[in-house]
Amino acid sequence: MIATYVIGLDYGTGSARGVLLDAASGEQIASHTHAYRHDVMTQSLPDGKLLPRSWALQNAADYLEAAQEILDVLGRGRVIESIGLGFSASSPMPATADGTALSELYPGEPHAYVKLWKHRAAQPYADAINRRGGAFLRNFGGKLSGEWLLPKAAEIADEAPHIWSATGRFIESGDWLVWQLTGREVRSLGFAAYKAQYSDAEGYPQGIVPGLAERLSVPHRIGSSGGRLSDSWRTRTGISGRAIVAVAVIDSHVVLPAVGAVSSGCLVGALGTSAVYLFLSEQFRPLPPGIEGVAKDGSVRDLWCYEAGQAGFGDTLAWFVKAFPRGADEAESFRIYNHEAAGLEPGTNHLVALDWWNGNRVPLADSNLSGLLLGLTTETTGVGIYRALIESLCFGARTVVDLFEAGDFAIDRIILTSGLAQSNPLLVQIMADVLGRVVEVPSITHATAVGAAVHGAVAAELVSGFAEGTARFGARTFTPYQPRPESAAAYHVLYRTYRELSGSQTVRNAMHDLNGAASLSLDQPREETKSVA
Repeated sequence: MIATYVIGLDYGTGSARGVLLDAASGEQIASHTHAYRHDVMTQSLPDGKLLPRSWALQNAADYLEAAQEILDVLGRGRVIESIGLGFSASSPMPATADGTALSELYPGEPHAYVKLWKHRAAQPYADAINRRGGAFLRNFGGKLSGEWLLPKAAEIADEAPHIWSATGRFIESGDWLVWQLTGREVRSLGFAAYKAQYSDAEGYPQGIVPGLAERLSVPHRIGSSGGRLSDSWRTRTGISGRAIVAVAVIDSHVVLPAVGAVSSGCLVGALGTSAVYLFLSEQFRPLPPGIEGVAKDGSVRDLWCYEAGQAGFGDTLAWFVKAFPRGADEAESFRIYNHEAAGLEPGTNHLVALDWWNGNRVPLADSNLSGLLLGLTTETTGVGIYRALIESLCFGARTVVDLFEAGDFAIDRIILTSGLAQSNPLLVQIMADVLGRVVEVPSITHATAVGAAVHGAVAAELVSGFAEGTARFGARTFTPYQPRPESAAAYHVLYRTYRELSGSQTVRNAMHDLNGAASLSLDQPREETKSVA
């Protein structure tokens, strides 16, 4: 009998990862990771042209290069039944009507590139859309984030009308990649619903950006086929078999079937560069105040999925260890900081922080907010600051849980997954302590890529649905973290301070004022940076 396989692709912020699974047994056979050639462009374009502050772009060509290498390594000479993919969002890009990335045609134009989810310059356009209001905001707490598709489209149309005029399709990068692999434009309901406010009843919002409707297309619910891998890609990668490509899924959502989250009452926290919290429900309930959005069939079929998140999570800690290294490399610095931070008792570092290094998603949806560290003294240490940053991330997560519970959502189970959940047990233990609840970490490697593979298997009808896909490919064991009662009193006080700070309009105004002061220097030339090859 000829062995057959499925592939899952996980396109994150700095790299893409692929995993190869045995289609029959679900066993992980191999994996491969490819770092994007141009990484995240925050300083300059590939040709050296300088970027304004608060910009975060990527080069679509890097996505194709990653797909080429990963599919070749994992698929060459093998019979591949399906390919699924998750993609960071919202990361939309302008393309021609035939799918050519505009960055290929206008390499010196910043607005022609992918606007990564952490691109913050579109927030003023989100604010303007929010002031106008509209029924399409009903399931999104009455406000859009500057991270999402509509504000980014408005930014291009206003600041680069020649690029907008050349745009035949404005499309999430995950949907674009499916298009490139299959030759068919088949968009995902997950991206459309959560990042472009699409609804089956009303379609996309109208009258927001001139000509936007003609640059979009009707999406398909998750688990649908986007078509077979094209002949040209089969030649390039050596893949044979049906190779059915599923519609793309938001990377934090695609992980759900890999970690057993396919039933009502489950809250999953995907802790990566940023953090996303997803609550699944069979029944629709009005969106709790502060929670980002809700949609059906965009994450797990036949379930409503409520989304909330933190704009900065792992990258907040990564920023700190890079700025204040303790070891020979980043990994050693993390090891040293975690070891020493574990020896501190809650509150003894005399610090509390706000976790807004990349802005705030919940409950304020304001990407122009920034981090805060309170309580510094001459006795403050680096490890004390590191511990405060971890605690602030956990306080942000507790805010999300509190908002759900205030809306009478019954959370039966909390699962934490993605990179930090497995690599940083100190963080997970503090999370359990701050939440005052048991949290579970699934024992599975490459969970996001495995979740993508499950979506591919559903699209190819290798399994009857997500429940069977979870049983065959997903995690089989979980590690529980119990809250420690001795930490409860200190975290009660610290969390109260955190909420008072986060609720202070004075604090938020000061952050906005700092942004205004920084903008005064935008016209001053930066030092030239070396072009990226």
